[in-house]
Amino acid sequence: MGLAQYAIVAVESHWSVLHDGNVDGDYPTKEAAFESAAAAATLAIKQGHEVHLSVPGNDSERSNY
Repeated sequence: MGLAQYAIVAVESHWSVLHDGNVDGDYPTKEAAFESAAAAATLAIKQGHEVHLSVPGNDSERSNY
């Protein structure tokens, strides 16, 4: 199976999930975006994929995607 990569990213004043080159979702907190990505990652694991999930720390600068 393949590799499923999820990254929590800041987009202006909200958070989103970057997956397969697409930025999806509009979450008010980083934690909410993480919960969404974790649910998707769980499905990917069940399908046999290797999973990478990254979340920036509080000291990271917010970038615009």
